[in-house]
Amino acid sequence: MFLALREMRHSKARYSLIMVIMLLVSFLVLFVTGLARGLAYANISAVENMPANYFVVQGDADHAFRRSQLSDAELIAARSVVGEDKATPLAVQTSTVTSDNGDAKADITFFAVDMNGMLAPKVVQGTGISNEAGGSAVVDSQLVQSGITLGSTIVDQASGMSWKVSGIVDDSSYSHTPVVYINNLDWQEMKQGARQEKADSQSVPYNVVALSASSAQADEITAKLDNVEVITQKQAISSVPGYSAEQNSLMMMIVFLFVIAGVVLAVFFYVITIQKTSQFGILKAMGTKMSYLAWSVVGQVMILSVASLAISLLLTFGMNKGLPDSMPFQLESSTIILTSVLFIGMSLLGSLISVASVAKVDALEAIGRAGA
Repeated sequence: MFLALREMRHSKARYSLIMVIMLLVSFLVLFVTGLARGLAYANISAVENMPANYFVVQGDADHAFRRSQLSDAELIAARSVVGEDKATPLAVQTSTVTSDNGDAKADITFFAVDMNGMLAPKVVQGTGISNEAGGSAVVDSQLVQSGITLGSTIVDQASGMSWKVSGIVDDSSYSHTPVVYINNLDWQEMKQGARQEKADSQSVPYNVVALSASSAQADEITAKLDNVEVITQKQAISSVPGYSAEQNSLMMMIVFLFVIAGVVLAVFFYVITIQKTSQFGILKAMGTKMSYLAWSVVGQVMILSVASLAISLLLTFGMNKGLPDSMPFQLESSTIILTSVLFIGMSLLGSLISVASVAKVDALEAIGRAGA
């Protein structure tokens, strides 16, 4: 390590340039990773934050909530296996709502849930709603940016029904739209109005049944019911419209950035190593062990990687503070650790090319070249 540090102090400009390039690449990796995670969370936070680990969906719905339709028969069967309080219906409907003053219009997703069940929204402002009285809703905080606040009245453009906003929740989005929670009473009325018929409440289907169950109970429900499928929360998230395509594209960008980081660093250090062939030959002729020379090259890469990564983390956090609330960006501790380890790993992997080049240096040939 002494040789590595001494050389870096001697050639400050050269190694500063390499560090700046690594800093920019690592910052781009962290920023795109945070953006990918932020977009993912803005897409599926309503499902991800549910206390359910399984969902019962129609067998031919391709795991998509909105394509599935279930009746009370499936709900009763699921509850007979997992218990009354561990199976609850969920109805999903996308729509557009306007505010009572007509100034705000927003695309939203209705979630009709049992307000006494495990999917009941956790209100951070205002109050929740009950199952017995209709006309009230709990909305995601994103709608506040559209001018919809506590006490506002929102009107569904499709059905013409209206609700007074009684509560606000955080982090509840579905397919990049804020979620509006209503009770099952309003859901029945909405669907009956759309059908223009007066059916009883049990005739209006739900989309899915959310479960808090074990894998054995999930298998039992699948065997008990025909034309249904019990999927995991991860499968449900992957089936949210646009989620997989969006994340696959961003993940490909992140992978390429890691590869580019490794290649750029490998090329820079390989060129520097070639320029120092004579010096390495002289050190070998003096009896310096190959392990010491290899550790010198790897040590330089490690120092530059860690230093540039630390600065890029500070820049990323500082930039995150200045980003508008409308821009989805999220970096969790686990994501930071994984990204940092991968970045340093790719850098060290690229340095192995330089180590291999040093190992091939012939001391006599290098000394002869230096003397010439």
